[in-house]
Amino acid sequence: MPEVPEKFNTAMTTWQEWQDAPWGRLRYAIAEANLARHLDGLGGGPLRILDVAGGDGGDAMRLASRGHHVTIVDYAPAMLAAATERASAAGLTELITCVRADVTALPADLADGEFDVVLCHNLLQYVDDVPGTLATVLAPLKRGGLFSVMAINRHSAALNVAVREMDPAAALAALGTDRLRTQMFDSTLTLHTAEEIIPLLQSLGCLDVRHYGIRSFCDYITDDARKYDPAFYADLEQLELAASARPPYMHTARLFQLTAWNGTHEARP
Repeated sequence: MPEVPEKFNTAMTTWQEWQDAPWGRLRYAIAEANLARHLDGLGGGPLRILDVAGGDGGDAMRLASRGHHVTIVDYAPAMLAAATERASAAGLTELITCVRADVTALPADLADGEFDVVLCHNLLQYVDDVPGTLATVLAPLKRGGLFSVMAINRHSAALNVAVREMDPAAALAALGTDRLRTQMFDSTLTLHTAEEIIPLLQSLGCLDVRHYGIRSFCDYITDDARKYDPAFYADLEQLELAASARPPYMHTARLFQLTAWNGTHEARP
């Protein structure tokens, strides 16, 4: 959809404000913690990481600050410009590479890149062909490498509407649809569940799939102003981290994150 990159370009200010808000900070902090559970299984040295649809580098900057080399692929020039700027400001220029490309047609050097880790965070809700997209973004991952996919959790949609908007009729309607309209990027999203994506990953050769939830509580606490209090936020972050891999909380979290190993039967942490 060619209009999507332009919408990302024009919504940059709103997007960056969202990232700085408590819910945005939680999204990145919890995703990083979930990845950290597994990165040691790839050895102690710097890793080569491909961040597909990586935007302005929210995930990439955290991983580069750990010493890893991250290639960000995105189709929106404003996002990549912001990522380059962030890398420079953080002194991470040598560890961050930005490539403008369509994720469905990666350049050959990336498609055959044999990366240690591939991230596919918040892309699936924008694409029509989910199995094909997953196959494409898995192709650059070396055997035994770590894959991470994240998307908005459809199970959270009705609960989110009922709690935050106090609109049971709208919540009832949300139970019967997989569509969600986002004001930030003026787009209609397709919502998925972890239970739908896990078999797709397994059919593509992924093993030991782990299911995590991101923002299991934050989005259902209606006092958003209080989340800006540092002490409250610190307690909330600890709660979210503790619940990330604990059932039943990840099943109704606002986002789901799945990690998996690419075609290896070796024991992994």
